[in-house]
Amino acid sequence: MAKEGAQRAEETEQMIEKEGGREAAEGGAGGSLRAGDTKEMRAVVPSAFGGLNKLRVSRKAMPEPQEGELKIRVKACGLNFIDLMVRQGNIDNPPKTPLVPGFECSGIVEALGDSVKGFEIGDRVMAFVNYNAWAEVVCTPVEFVYKIPDDMNFSEAAAFPMNFVTAYMMLFEVANLREGMSVLVHSAGGGVGQAVAQLCSTIPNVTVFGTASSFKHEAIKNSVTHLFDRNADYVQEVKRISTDGVDIVLDCLCGENTGKGLSLLKPLGTYILYGSSNMVTGETKSFFSFAKSWWQVEKVNPIKLYEENKVIAGFSLLNLLFKQNRSGLIKGVMDKLLNLYNSKKIKPVVDSLWALEEVKEAMQRIHDRGNIGKLILDVEKAPTPLMANDSTETSEAGEEEEDHEGDNENKERMPFIQ
Repeated sequence: MAKEGAQRAEETEQMIEKEGGREAAEGGAGGSLRAGDTKEMRAVVPSAFGGLNKLRVSRKAMPEPQEGELKIRVKACGLNFIDLMVRQGNIDNPPKTPLVPGFECSGIVEALGDSVKGFEIGDRVMAFVNYNAWAEVVCTPVEFVYKIPDDMNFSEAAAFPMNFVTAYMMLFEVANLREGMSVLVHSAGGGVGQAVAQLCSTIPNVTVFGTASSFKHEAIKNSVTHLFDRNADYVQEVKRISTDGVDIVLDCLCGENTGKGLSLLKPLGTYILYGSSNMVTGETKSFFSFAKSWWQVEKVNPIKLYEENKVIAGFSLLNLLFKQNRSGLIKGVMDKLLNLYNSKKIKPVVDSLWALEEVKEAMQRIHDRGNIGKLILDVEKAPTPLMANDSTETSEAGEEEEDHEGDNENKERMPFIQ
């Protein structure tokens, strides 16, 4: 173990020297680095809230770990629907711009803050981050960091934390999934949807109903028991197969699907809202779309819940971690998930890899609901020239791109984790 740790530390030092040499070369060629400047790094930085033309890759001062923090040389970052919402400023109390988005990453430990125990320089890790993940280097408290299994690569590690913890918490901590139950999950082809399907397969005789765009059906048909087109009348389809409905509904859509989900619950069933992606229709924030989805939400009557023996719940992983201080609970869940991974019972599904400079194209793909599994920003990936041309500055006109609500009628709704 000591020999392995020393080898990893040596590899990390070599990587740091290589990075430092590259940055120095860029500074000498007219880049932003000058003699005596603080070390800098590349990071995705929206200049303001709005459309894709607000995104750019900029150079920022490299952070250093504070007490209780780890400094991570990032290899890969997860891209989630919440990142699209952050870019639009379409969340409660959005932070001020400019900011660095991103809530999960994987990489190599480069430095340890005071009082950090259990990690060494050179360790391969994955981590939750309260923003700032989409950069070459990030610092985050040790309680949000987990070691990567030996046979898990960095892309899979960046695709693992948010999707699988969200799926596990909803199924087992909130809804108490047991043998013989049935689950309805929307956006079955997305990262959370695929994690839900895999975790359900670890329990005997669980029936999974899934909705997804028809073009995804061939790729994901073996992951769920019954698969429906998202534009079909899935309520009638589910009731045709299971007259009594289902035990668990996992809703990342909101809007009119709230009432439909509640109507499908069996007695003692649990409906969990963990997203509201139906409120996103265009590239920029739309108050009309928000209002439309809000008014479509079924108004919940507690007396009716009492009479029908139904449970309604909500789940927000990021709030649980960063606002409600439940990192200890999440660590226990991560331990269980990593055991399942090591037993080859679950495995993150990676849709595609994108360079930091291709972040606009990656966000467009998730906006179009075109992915199966997780989109990953690969920090070391060289950008495709045609894609990277426009990635570091706004358009010449500086205007927002239009995207009308009707343009998305045939695109799958992706999960939104807030």
